[in-house]
This record gives sequence, C-alpha cells and structure tokens, in this order.
Amino acid sequence: MINRGMDQRFFASTRGQIITFLRRNAPSTVEELAQAFTLTDNAVRAHLAGLERDGLIRQAEARRGVGKPSFTYQLTAEAESLFPKAYGPVLRNLLDVLAGQMPPQELENLLREVGKRIAGQLPATNGNTGVRLAAAVDMLNELGGLAELEENQDSYIIQGFSCPLALLVLPHPQTCQLAEALVAEFTGLPVKESCRKNGQAQCRFQLVK
Repeated sequence: MINRGMDQRFFASTRGQIITFLRRNAPSTVEELAQAFTLTDNAVRAHLAGLERDGLIRQAEARRGVGKPSFTYQLTAEAESLFPKAYGPVLRNLLDVLAGQMPPQELENLLREVGKRIAGQLPATNGNTGVRLAAAVDMLNELGGLAELEENQDSYIIQGFSCPLALLVLPHPQTCQLAEALVAEFTGLPVKESCRKNGQAQCRFQLVK
C-alpha cells in the first residue's frame, strides 16, 4: 500500500506516472506502456508486477492481434483512492445545510441511521467479542483513522489517535454519533463515545462488557 503522505513523491516516480497514464488510457498493454515511457518491455513488466502486488492495478482482458494475445492492465478501486476526491468538502457543506434546517436531536438521529446503514453494507464479522472488536478497529483504520483497542475491568476502549471524519467533526461534533452507531452495529455491544472534538479530533469509544 502507498502511504498517503508519500503521494506526491509516488506520482513523480515511474510507477506513479504509470498509474496516472492508466487512469487516462486503460486498458493498456505492456507494449503501449513501454512506448509511452520509452522503457523496455521487461522494465515495464517489473513496474507492473510491483503495482499489482500493491493492489493498485490488475490484468484486464487479453487483446488479440497478430500473434500471441497481449494482456492489458487497468487500475483497481484502491488506486483510485490515491487521487483527491471532493467528498469531504461536499459532505461538510451538506451537514452545514442540514444543521441549519433540522433540530439538533433530529440531525443526531439521522447521523446514527447513516452509521447503521454503513455497518450494514460492510461484510459481517463472525466470532467472539475479541474478534468483533479487532474487526471494528481494523474497520476504523481502513476508513482513515488510527485506532487501538484497550481493555479494563468492566469495559473495552477503542482509542483513536486521529479521526477519519475530522473534517466534519470539528464544525459538527454530532458527527461522532455516526461513528458510535457504526461501532455499535459492528461489534454488537453498547457503545458510548467520548471523542475529542476540538483541536486534533480523536475518536474514543467505550464498549460495555
């Protein structure tokens, strides 16, 4: 996986340039990529092998021509996540509008329902409590957070060191209700959020044993 903080350097590299090229010209063959970047076919195959191993490209259909068919390559959904998206600003403005038109409790209820729906769209996690809690931490991290699981005598704590929804939480603290409902649905345990909602937003969820 490519670290988001390394995106600029990555896109300046040959592999990053191949990703950008495939975004415009997929599916493409090894020969087409070699011609575009003035590389040998073997050099292109080495770069493609690394990108495929990182889950950023995949083989598409075989293109038939004279002689042996040539495999083509295209981006995966994971590669698309490397490119900037407008989701954050759009969602923030949507919440701004909703907050101006709905009572606070009604907005909280709406965000909880969104959290439940997101949980319902994720693969079900089977297993004991420990397995479900570990899966919930993994889920928050995959969404862009940085969370760890702690345990004390009567509860579990999912402690976050960054918040995947920070752009929304700082102006709209009730966004944490969405994450609370998401964790509750995912673990099947009662959850109470006590997130840090100012400065550097941090997630914190207490789950009763």
